[in-house]
Amino acid sequence: MTDVFEKIVDSRRNNCEFAICIITGTKGSVPRAVGAKMLVYPDGSIFGTIGGGRIEKKVIEDALGVLKDNKPTFLHYDLLKQLQMCCGGSIEVYIEPVMKKNKLYIFGAGHTGYALARRSVDFDFEITIIDDRKEYINEVNLTGISKIFGPYEEVLATLTFDERTYITIMTYSHPHDREILSFCIKKPYAYIGMMGSMRKVEVTKKIFIEAGIGTPEELSNVNMPMGIEIGADGPEEISISILAKLLSVKNKKQKK
Repeated sequence: MTDVFEKIVDSRRNNCEFAICIITGTKGSVPRAVGAKMLVYPDGSIFGTIGGGRIEKKVIEDALGVLKDNKPTFLHYDLLKQLQMCCGGSIEVYIEPVMKKNKLYIFGAGHTGYALARRSVDFDFEITIIDDRKEYINEVNLTGISKIFGPYEEVLATLTFDERTYITIMTYSHPHDREILSFCIKKPYAYIGMMGSMRKVEVTKKIFIEAGIGTPEELSNVNMPMGIEIGADGPEEISISILAKLLSVKNKKQKK
């Protein structure tokens, strides 16, 4: 039978969002002892129990609120006064949200894309590197990183995008970069950036606005040239500047 720790590992492996609820203190007569655990998922389903009845229903409601706010909390429940439970004791519950991993799409498996993928592994991203050159994809042998080989137009249609998606565009071709950007700029995302010179950026903006591909406001949300300005030279330093920008965006979002 699966225990709560195995369920946590399984849920993380499947990139599920859930809240961990743990009884951390009790007083008087209560349904369960300190250490009882329950997982609550966004649809209200649960794994485990902290005692059933009205107290469990209330904790589930509060856990859903914690998931929405993405902020851990301690809560105190008086079973008689608050919930009219005849056992009459009180419990303290710690609720911690476990959010989905942020998706990082790296378009381009060249030197900089490879370096970014390698450095990003330690920062809780679900990483996918994409390229239409088989020889470059075959060179990516990094643990914990998904690889997709195929024409960018076909691959784009298979990807999912949401408010936790980080998009980095750095292929070997300006037309490919613009094709990817034109597709992604209309999708939900946490971050989108394109590597290139200032001239490439200005030309891209001009093309997009004149063709009605993107509005000035949409283009202003694209980080291009991509990364934080550190005077980077070469793929390794450029990858550091890009990763620093990704982490800056991610951490600001988590503090909201």
